[in-house]
Amino acid sequence: MSAPLQISTRPALEVAIRILEAADLPTEDLTHAHVEHFSFAGSATQPTGLVGLEMFGEVALLRSLVVIPERRRHGDGKRLLEHAENHARSAGVRSLYLLTTTAEQFFERHGFVRASREAAPAAIRSTREFAGICPASSAFMSKLL
Repeated sequence: MSAPLQISTRPALEVAIRILEAADLPTEDLTHAHVEHFSFAGSATQPTGLVGLEMFGEVALLRSLVVIPERRRHGDGKRLLEHAENHARSAGVRSLYLLTTTAEQFFERHGFVRASREAAPAAIRSTREFAGICPASSAFMSKLL
């Protein structure tokens, strides 16, 4: 059995941007305020994984989940996702949403279902990620917490 994954909160903005860019994930709208609800695995300067949320009361957008190639298939993504879900739940979030172009099957395995973009809550629709950063072809998914 592998050792528990050490997950820390609030990575430095520059570090979060670096790991996201390495995975070709969007960063252009990230600010210091965003990383308040981001968590990372590994060291503060060389994280091996990252997960981020944008919180809007009872709904949240899972805005990023990335694991470096060397750590994939070790359960790190699952543990980071569980950490984000627990954080959201403890903050009163009841529904979690995401957009993905590459990881739909991963999220389906963890309880997310395809949703209609038209049915997205207004707070989610107003995010830059939903409104324009992610392509319209992205899978829009949701999960009740």
